[in-house]
Amino acid sequence: MEVWEAIQGRRSIRSFKPDPVPEDLVRKLILEAGIWAPTGGNAQTWRFVAVTDPNLIRKIKMVAPGVLGNPPVVIAVCQDVDEAERKGSKLGRNVLTLMDTALAAQNILLAAYDQDLGTCLIASFHSGAVQEILHLPPSIVPQLLISLGYPQAKAQAPKRKLEVVWFNEYSQEQ
Repeated sequence: MEVWEAIQGRRSIRSFKPDPVPEDLVRKLILEAGIWAPTGGNAQTWRFVAVTDPNLIRKIKMVAPGVLGNPPVVIAVCQDVDEAERKGSKLGRNVLTLMDTALAAQNILLAAYDQDLGTCLIASFHSGAVQEILHLPPSIVPQLLISLGYPQAKAQAPKRKLEVVWFNEYSQEQ
């Protein structure tokens, strides 16, 4: 698949088939894509927890209103915030972890799409509750969730505004 095809074709999917996603596919093609994302200062402080146990997913859904449908996989994209602070001071902990999480998530979303999987990025969840459900130590903080599975239907892309780019300086007129 061409990169542009993936960028333009990937959509947020909220309705999934009940089919399980093979663990080796999640591990090799999806999570490894996250690991190859760039990180500030090459810190590599992200941590990924792939949740496939339906009971754990049910618990996560209770504290994550953004998890819709019944995804067979939920990936928690986490950061070791203590290590991030050691490597990059407060900037590493407070800013770079967020950027690194987003970059890793985008890689995962695109790699999943390339494998005919649907995904949805989720920021509406109670971080502390997810941390407890997944038995994460205090320094490993979930920053995003990704629901993952085979889509029930293909989603259409919404229209994009193209009048958002300027060169050299911003102007009120296009």
